[in-house]
Amino acid sequence: MTLVEEPRTDPLPRAGAEILARAQSLAPRLRERAEEIERARRLPSDIVDLLRDAGVFRMAFSHAWGGPELTSIEQTEVVEALAYGDASVGWCAMIGSDTGLYARFLDEAVAKEMFPSIDMVTAGLLFPTGRAERVSGGFRLTGRWQFGSGITHADWVVSGAFIQRDGQPERDADGAPDSRLFMVPRAKVEIIDTWHTTGLAGSGSCDYTITDIFVPEEHTLEFATVRGETGPLSQPEVHMRNMPAVPLGVARAALDYARAESVAKADDYRLQVTIAECEADFHATRAGVYAAMRRQWEILSTDGTLDALTPDERAALPLSRLHAFRTARSIVQRLYDLRQTSSIYRPSPLDRWLRDTNTMCQHIVAQDRILQSAGAHLMGGAPGFKLCIGLVR
Repeated sequence: MTLVEEPRTDPLPRAGAEILARAQSLAPRLRERAEEIERARRLPSDIVDLLRDAGVFRMAFSHAWGGPELTSIEQTEVVEALAYGDASVGWCAMIGSDTGLYARFLDEAVAKEMFPSIDMVTAGLLFPTGRAERVSGGFRLTGRWQFGSGITHADWVVSGAFIQRDGQPERDADGAPDSRLFMVPRAKVEIIDTWHTTGLAGSGSCDYTITDIFVPEEHTLEFATVRGETGPLSQPEVHMRNMPAVPLGVARAALDYARAESVAKADDYRLQVTIAECEADFHATRAGVYAAMRRQWEILSTDGTLDALTPDERAALPLSRLHAFRTARSIVQRLYDLRQTSSIYRPSPLDRWLRDTNTMCQHIVAQDRILQSAGAHLMGGAPGFKLCIGLVR
């Protein structure tokens, strides 16, 4: 692969193929710096610059904004290529490139003011753990959130919070506590250095606090309401689609590494069976992820909605994501055992990949709550996590 040695001076890429090629060219450099990234517990600034220069953070911005407007499939391929180089870089790219998605749920004029550049990065936790007191023109936001992946290099921070009026919770149409997402400039957020973890150490996913900060009404959003452009990228669960790219990229990297390091034992029966089993699991899992997304994109790109998908097609989306995370962890574990004691010594990356996949499998998209929600949808029951299948009510 060709490394990107210097920042480009020509225009940034518009097409998915170009951004993907640049991401692929970055992978060897990311692999070389993986230990450094892990020690830093955040992405070095020059790595962030390389991602920005490659067009990664602008992937979801529409053509009307001058962006490349990559499909969900293309975005996933880009993140997968980056994760092949380093899991934390892939994770931060996956999170940070959501800015163009959030823009669709804001009034266009407001979004244009908030994002003067389409290469801006957003980080934050979407689950409503803060509180937002309603005041004239907006809200006073206070709270502490975890898992602010990429927050150390973000421009904006998006955070979920429950809405209050005069100290009392407001209710939505179903009688449940009402919540929404609040966009705050990174400069108004305090980062708490809590990210000392088993894996994904380089993602800088620190806790953060926001204390009594005024957030204008127009800087809030809900996935139930599209205020900007409509289309396939303006759906409630759009920010989850490229997540399986990270475990898939790591699993592919581990397979390629194990095969390259084991050529001297090419006739070993255990090696042959393990590699074959892992390859079978990888290809079946990856095919499931992309097949589910392609079917979804086919429906949405013909002016359809998520409701036009059959229950099986709709459930396949979160299930394929979960399966990608869990299968990647299983693949890395089997390869780690295959390589035996050589796995525990540096510079073998298998130990880091094992820790990375174990850590990413603690995310909600890899938890049993997804299985319950998809199963409930298939059986006509009540999903516990509606958003994973694109339901907002």
